[in-house]
Amino acid sequence: MNKIECIKLYVRVAYVGSFTAVADELNVTQSSISKKIAWLERDIGFALFYRNSRRIEVTAQGKSYLQYCERMLEEMELTETTLKGELNEVVGELSLSVPSAMATHLLAKPISLFMNQNPKVVVNVSVNDRVINLIESGVDIAIRVSELADSDYKARFLFSNQAVVFASPEYLNEHPLPTTAKDLEHHQCLTYSFATPSNQWLMERKDSMKEKVKVKEIFKSDSPEMLLSMALLGHGVGMLPNWMVKPYLDNNRLVMLLDGYTATSLPMYAVYKSGEYQPYRIRAFIDFLVDYFKP
Repeated sequence: MNKIECIKLYVRVAYVGSFTAVADELNVTQSSISKKIAWLERDIGFALFYRNSRRIEVTAQGKSYLQYCERMLEEMELTETTLKGELNEVVGELSLSVPSAMATHLLAKPISLFMNQNPKVVVNVSVNDRVINLIESGVDIAIRVSELADSDYKARFLFSNQAVVFASPEYLNEHPLPTTAKDLEHHQCLTYSFATPSNQWLMERKDSMKEKVKVKEIFKSDSPEMLLSMALLGHGVGMLPNWMVKPYLDNNRLVMLLDGYTATSLPMYAVYKSGEYQPYRIRAFIDFLVDYFKP
């Protein structure tokens, strides 16, 4: 048996929590994964997993061994990269997780420019609005609307995501124009279901006083594009990033509301794993994005 291969399998199984899931990822049989883990356990002299018919769980010794294996594999990758002369070269696959609305509106162009400058890199983009575990998913960088408290991650600020409140002329023809944030309690509102809570909007008056408004939800979605479409069809008041709505404000298909207020502004971050040894492609792309979005 190749011990390094078995260690890599152990690390993956430990994070995924399933022999079967890892076997499916690698397109091999579950029994072949089990045999390699069993061989590794015999070789090191202690059990790595508690096993029963429903699930597996890492043992206490297994957890300590997992930390050692991660450090070893990370250092081995760095050494190999250095020996190949790739430490300061952008090569390999760069895996990104980005919010759906941003994928084409804001990130397609900088990704294209980065690829043109670095022809040896392969970019793999997963469009997903859910918060994911970077280690378990194998993602290098996630673009997120707020910095996480998770100590296993680091984050670099990209830009402020300024939201605006809006509705279509057709909706406003049938409903009174809201003049205060509190008026939104009586309007049909289109809300983002991943927000917590989804029916609470934060508004700031010109005198810097903040107001939390419990809006009347008539439609929710985890897709910002869907919320925009429903607003264009006249179904209610929405709140989305300015860059997403601006083209429709410019051609008068949508109307900005509540001039006396500023809607929520959320910082956008590039989030990545906090390991000491990062492939250069990760650092290079983050630096590129920070420079690209610099005011």
